[in-house]
Amino acid sequence: MKLVVGLGNPGREYKNTRHNVGFIFLDSYLDSKRIELNKKKFNGLYTDYVGEKGEKVIFLEPQTYMNLSGDCVIDFMRYFKIEKEDILIIHDDLDLDVAKIKIRSKGGSAGHNGIKSIISRVGDENFKRIRIGISKDKNIPVVDYVLGKFSDEDTSLLNEKQKTIIKVIDDFINGVDFHVIESRYN
Repeated sequence: MKLVVGLGNPGREYKNTRHNVGFIFLDSYLDSKRIELNKKKFNGLYTDYVGEKGEKVIFLEPQTYMNLSGDCVIDFMRYFKIEKEDILIIHDDLDLDVAKIKIRSKGGSAGHNGIKSIISRVGDENFKRIRIGISKDKNIPVVDYVLGKFSDEDTSLLNEKQKTIIKVIDDFINGVDFHVIESRYN
């Protein structure tokens, strides 16, 4: 079983903010497959799905706010008996240009509080991730920047990446070796 997690903050006031890019891209993926997050458990919205090759997948958006994302993720891992090697996290990255994508099989938090929380709760950093660039503005405090909305230009750049993210998630679900995925999309 696999777990695909989009990170973000719940609530209308955070919808379409830079920090919610994980929710945005997971929602885009789910829309492309006509799948809805229609269940609630452990402070998360989720659904289960069976991939093309019969692999069962849980899609999850933690509703714990970013800093406590690890609480929701570990509860799902334990309940559904999911190994950390079978997790894919989609999240924003301030250190990448807007819409730049980095696929990684492990790594530190790079200061991202949602990833810090997951590393803390899972016990190590050996889980897969899609990092999506949101850039940064040195003239705006980080908290204000990540909770700000995308410009029309940035939204357009992000929209151009939707097909790539869909392919990455499909490859992950279908068991493509993650090193192949990394080399294919980085």
